[in-house]
Amino acid sequence: MSDFTLTRTGIHAGEYEGVLTTRLKRADPPALELRLLDQPAGKVHVIPELRAKNRWSVRAEISANTIFEGVQTFLIRDSKTGETLDSFAIIAGQPLEDDLRAEIALLRAELELLKAALRQHCRESTA
Repeated sequence: MSDFTLTRTGIHAGEYEGVLTTRLKRADPPALELRLLDQPAGKVHVIPELRAKNRWSVRAEISANTIFEGVQTFLIRDSKTGETLDSFAIIAGQPLEDDLRAEIALLRAELELLKAALRQHCRESTA
């Protein structure tokens, strides 16, 4: 288990933002890498925070050529140990949008069936 914790604060304008902390008294931040399908996916910058010891701002530039239709899962890893400190997914594309709408419609239909069955059960058990 890593001595470092990476907490995502957001993704803005093609850039992952997070805060890296450690419980060690004195530590240098690890070299981090952004990976997609086990390939480099952009640059990662680790910037010390002036007000806090053992705390760094992390910014990872998400390369535009890594975004295509479907779901892409990115990993931010310690490049020395290979340990994953955080992950996030980017979902894009028209076919996926249709799949999500169809799935939601199916879930709604199943919920209506469950509601009807519950109402019928309640009527029968009180009668």
